[in-house]
Amino acid sequence: MFDPTTWVGFHTWLSLIGIATGFSVLADLIASRDRPILAAIFLATAFATSATGFGFPFSGILPSHVVGGVALLILAVTIPARYAFNRTGHARWIYAAGSVASLYLLVFVGVAQAFAKIPALRAAAPTQSEPPFAVAEGAVLLIFVLLGLAAVRGSAGRTKPAV
Repeated sequence: MFDPTTWVGFHTWLSLIGIATGFSVLADLIASRDRPILAAIFLATAFATSATGFGFPFSGILPSHVVGGVALLILAVTIPARYAFNRTGHARWIYAAGSVASLYLLVFVGVAQAFAKIPALRAAAPTQSEPPFAVAEGAVLLIFVLLGLAAVRGSAGRTKPAV
């Protein structure tokens, strides 16, 4: 597995927690529910995942830096939409769309990491430019676009606290 006491392990755990809580937040958005603590954990771990990604040694800008930068920009709008603007008016759909986009980027990177680390997937797409990789990432994008539309639609309803 991986050692959570290393930077890679810490970064990976943050990502996995972000993905798990993100799917719960997504389900809540679609159902017009709100669980503030779960949302806070998701937003914090999504932010921390992107921020810690810049802590790895590198020379030059890599695709991972671009994805991390985009993720941080999305969160820079999403977090205030939830906390400063209390998800009122336009902030309601901005929070929903931003949350889904943040989760998508975590999953996008997770799929790329799976193709890089799992031998069967690496054999199918060794450079991640082969059709199996493109199909997998395309399917993830399509699923998240559909889920995002449902989340924005669900967030337009009256949000009820989750039990």
